[in-house]
Amino acid sequence: MTYALVVVANRLPVDVTVEEDGSTSWSRSPGGLVSALEPVMQAADGAWVGWAGKPDVDVEPFDGDGMRLVPVALSEDEVRDYYEGFSNDTLWPLCHDVISPPEFHRRWWDAYRKVNRRFAEAAAAQAAEGGTVWVQDYQLQLVPAMLREIRPDLRIGYFHHIPFPPLEIFAQLPWRRQVVEGLLGADLIGFQRAGDAANFVRVVRRLTDLTTKGQVVHCPGAEGAPGREVRAAAFPISIDSARFDALARRDDVRARAREIRRDLGDPRVLLLGVDRLDYTKGIRHRIKAYGELLEEGRLDVPDAALVQVASPSRENVEAYQQLREEVELLVGRINGEHGQIGSAAIYYLHHSYPPEEMAALYLAADVMLVTSLRDGMNLVAKEFVATCTDERGVLVLSEFTGAADELGGAIMVNPHDIDGMKDAIERAVHMDAPEQRRRMRKLRRRVLHDDVARWSERFLSFLMDDPPHALAGRGDPGLSEPMTGRAL
Repeated sequence: MTYALVVVANRLPVDVTVEEDGSTSWSRSPGGLVSALEPVMQAADGAWVGWAGKPDVDVEPFDGDGMRLVPVALSEDEVRDYYEGFSNDTLWPLCHDVISPPEFHRRWWDAYRKVNRRFAEAAAAQAAEGGTVWVQDYQLQLVPAMLREIRPDLRIGYFHHIPFPPLEIFAQLPWRRQVVEGLLGADLIGFQRAGDAANFVRVVRRLTDLTTKGQVVHCPGAEGAPGREVRAAAFPISIDSARFDALARRDDVRARAREIRRDLGDPRVLLLGVDRLDYTKGIRHRIKAYGELLEEGRLDVPDAALVQVASPSRENVEAYQQLREEVELLVGRINGEHGQIGSAAIYYLHHSYPPEEMAALYLAADVMLVTSLRDGMNLVAKEFVATCTDERGVLVLSEFTGAADELGGAIMVNPHDIDGMKDAIERAVHMDAPEQRRRMRKLRRRVLHDDVARWSERFLSFLMDDPPHALAGRGDPGLSEPMTGRAL
């Protein structure tokens, strides 16, 4: 059996558990992408191609949650070289302003090509004649061209969930042309921000001989065959905002929020940071700014407290191990200097939490600190806004997130400017209720309207219903209102 819609992602929407007897069981994996695509996949009777999440697990395709799930097996060496190596130690830092230096190893690149080919072949085997394939994210940038080579009949979309770097950074990649050619196998290439799409088009102009007009790239056909037009455009991703809004209205979640504040000693102001433990998130900058506010007496314990949730991430990568040590040392120093018996300055939590607990944390917080040094979008900012059903709370948001283009009611900060960030945090702490409500109403209108379902519907409608050349001159399909001002 083949499928009209196939999604290709690094991971399946389920987690695999290998039992002692060698048998496997599956559980649904939470996440915004799953929430966005599940109803679309179910309606289209679609298939999802992805890695099962554990090395050397080879499982036949099976049905789950109303869609066909097609596991792609990876060996332990491939996980190390393709995923931990090229994807997360080459491409990730390259796309995040080389905050951490990327490493370039030919062995990693060879594994990346090999694994991308395997994903492309698996998708080709599942797609119906003339069907649609939607490839997700930077781990699979070669798949569109490989898939087009195997199945030229398909309609192919690709979405880049992380930033796309400017030419001057992207050009460092030894295999830069191969990656660009891989992406150009798609009919529609989606990015989080208009600036990312512009970066990609500029890279195409500089590294290839192809003709571009605005956001459209003309790819000539082989040996007299008709050419193709590839569109690059912004489609900002969002969250299941109705779900977080509903969670925040539940009596048990609201009771848990009150309990959290009591457990923290009922501080006058509670600041919150929620991130993966990643060097792109600006966690050290945020904690440094907060520590200096305490040192200067502009905030004090126990009136103020910071809760920092730092979910474990890529713990086998050396840069992440080093970051954890640095953050924990900084937290320990500030707590040692400013904490009191029964009242810490910072409550540091190196855990992941279910959505109900996250909603309670958002509800408990007075000020949300999102200080990423570089972020494709940052959905935590939108989750916080969606839970602020009483229109109270203040969002302090880095200019270098994709969310900054949409969430104009936040207090914007440059996280590299520690003094500026301190001033912004102090302003947020002392903001009066009317201004909080005015800002939060604006934020909630945007987040509740442009939710994750709207994102997926918008992208797929442009991909499946409109030929790329028809999009020219229609503005940015990813935005429901014009972008204003904030060019970074």
